[in-house]
Amino acid sequence: MRDPRAELAERIAGEVTLSEDPGATLRKWREEFGVAQTTLADELDVSASVVSDYESGRRENPGIRVVSRVVESLLDIDERRGGDRVRQHARVLSAGFDKDVVYDLREYSATVSLSRFYDAIGAETVVSGSAETIAGHTIINSVEAIKRLSSEEFYRLYGQSTNRALVFTNVTRGESPLVALRVVTPTPSAVVLHGLDGADLWEHAPALARADGVSLATTAVSIESTLEALREFP
Repeated sequence: MRDPRAELAERIAGEVTLSEDPGATLRKWREEFGVAQTTLADELDVSASVVSDYESGRRENPGIRVVSRVVESLLDIDERRGGDRVRQHARVLSAGFDKDVVYDLREYSATVSLSRFYDAIGAETVVSGSAETIAGHTIINSVEAIKRLSSEEFYRLYGQSTNRALVFTNVTRGESPLVALRVVTPTPSAVVLHGLDGADLWEHAPALARADGVSLATTAVSIESTLEALREFP
């Protein structure tokens, strides 16, 4: 296997370069790494306004040299902080799931508001967590996942980022997914329990979500309609 840092650098650079909105994609990855604009600017030895101008599109699209510098700066900052993002990427380099376990695993080119995601799948908020945006989603057959996946494979459900929504289908009250996530760290930004409404929700589910700072929602829209709605999302 190639060096995980090199793999991740290549992935980010390729995504930014091919994006229809490179600035938004740069911003998404900066936020993924938890790096403030001022911190990145200091690493690049430029003013924060330069970073802001690239992300907002006020400057012309960054060339590969600029993208490379930004990517290496983000990775350097992550390395000094302990390398959590690179280690997370290494865990999912070879991720692969049967289609009856994971229906869909997607990364977005830019972060999307969680409320917009909920609107797309007809989800109702039960608990508002700390995150307002997500960078991807995973649609999971909860019964098959709990029966067949190891703890390491649960990590892979996060794809390239924990800043995502995990949608668990085939739930009756929601106990199993929420209990399972309590023993798997880090936690996602949002959990959607698919196939039930708020009245059928496990009474302890909101408390568990609040304890982990996770947004919790439910939706009764059919899985076919959900996957169709997300096919072109965002």
